[in-house]
Amino acid sequence: AAVSAFAPISNPCECPWGQKAFTSYLGDVDSGKRFDPTVLLKDRTTPIAEFDDILIDQGTIDQFLDEQLKPSNLLSAAEQCGQKISCNFRKNFDHSYYFIAAFIEDHVKFHADRLGNKTA
Repeated sequence: AAVSAFAPISNPCECPWGQKAFTSYLGDVDSGKRFDPTVLLKDRTTPIAEFDDILIDQGTIDQFLDEQLKPSNLLSAAEQCGQKISCNFRKNFDHSYYFIAAFIEDHVKFHADRLGNKTA
């Protein structure tokens, strides 16, 4: 199994976008805790065995970085339970299509490697 993400909303229970979505779709923010990766990792004492690594790419000038995406919360929770997360903070990239286009090959290779295709 493999997980990777570009500029993910890492702690939706603690950001306006996530709070709005959880309230709209689930009735309240509390109901969203079971879908919040930061909350899920905070509740663990060991890493998730199925994921030897989680790949994240994040632009350093992403306009949503601090208020909405909150990768530092996820990284702290991961460190607490021993979950490996390879988070690449990409200098001078924002939240645009070009950011995805620049690093998509890394994500395809990451998944191919975990599927056993070492030539991708």
